[in-house]
Amino acid sequence: AAVAPPPSSLRPLRGGEGSRVSARQGLASPQPTMAPSSDLMGAAEDLADQFLRVTKHYLPHLAHLCLISTFLEDGIRMWFQWNEQREYINLSWGSGILLATLFVLINMCGQLAGCVLVLARKFVPYACFGLFGIIFMQTIAYSILWDLKFLMRNLALGGGLLLLLAESRSEGKSMFAGVPTVDDISPRQYMQLGGRLLLVLMFMTLLHFELGAFTIFQDIFGMVLIILVAVGFKTKLAALTLVVWLFVINMIQNAFWAIPTYRPLHDFLKYDFFQTMSVIGGLLLVVALGPGGVSMDEHKKKW
Repeated sequence: AAVAPPPSSLRPLRGGEGSRVSARQGLASPQPTMAPSSDLMGAAEDLADQFLRVTKHYLPHLAHLCLISTFLEDGIRMWFQWNEQREYINLSWGSGILLATLFVLINMCGQLAGCVLVLARKFVPYACFGLFGIIFMQTIAYSILWDLKFLMRNLALGGGLLLLLAESRSEGKSMFAGVPTVDDISPRQYMQLGGRLLLVLMFMTLLHFELGAFTIFQDIFGMVLIILVAVGFKTKLAALTLVVWLFVINMIQNAFWAIPTYRPLHDFLKYDFFQTMSVIGGLLLVVALGPGGVSMDEHKKKW
C-alpha cells in the first residue's frame, strides 16, 4: 500500500526552501506598536465620535439654548428692572425719559423675539441680525467699547451668533448666492472661521496670569484647546473638551445663586455666567457642525 507523504511541517526542507520560509516569517513579524500618546488621542477621538452619534439629534437644540441664554436672561431682567434700566440710560446719556424708554423697549423686545425665533428655528438669519444689532446698541449705550474685558466677551458672543448664522445657511440656499468663492470655499465656511476666531476672545478674558501651579496649568491647558479650535485641528475633540472645561469653571467662578440678590456682585456674576453659557453654545455648534472648509482638519484630507 502506498504510504501518504508526511505533513509539510515534518518534511525536511529542500535547499532554498528554508530561506523562503524565513523570509515569509519575517514579513509576518508584528509591526512596532503605536506610541501611548497616539493611542490615548485615538481613544479620545473615538469617545467624542460616539458622543456625537448618540447626541446628534439633541446637540443642536442644546447649543441654541445655551447660545441665546444671555439674551433671554437680559430680556427678562429688563422686564423686571424696567424703571432702573430707563433711569440708567436717561442719567448716562441725558436722553430724556422717552428715548430711554424706547431704548429699553427695543432691547427687551428684540432680545426676547430673537430668542423665540432661534429656538423655533424660524427666520433664524433675521433673528441673528437683530441680535447683532442688540449687541452693537448695548456696546455703545453701556460704554462697553472702553472696557476691554466686556468688549472681548461681546465680540465672542458675536462669534457664537456668526456660527448660528452659518448653521442656518444651507449650501444650496445661501444668502450669498452668486458671490464668487475661492477653492470651492463658500461664504458660510468663512463665517465658521470667523466664529471660531471670535470665540477665542472669550477664553482670553478667563486668563489669570498668576504664579500658582494650578492656575498656570489651567491657563496653558485652556489656551492649547482654544488655539486648536481656532486653527481647526482636532476641532470637535478640542471644542468638546473646552465645553466641559468652561462649564466647570463657570459653575465655580460665577456661582451667582450663592450671592444675595441685593448685592451688586450678584448681577455681575449672573451676567458673566450667562455670557459664558452663550460661548459654550457657540462651541457646541462647532462640535455639531465641524470646523468648516477653512481649517486644518479639512486640509488634512487633501494631503
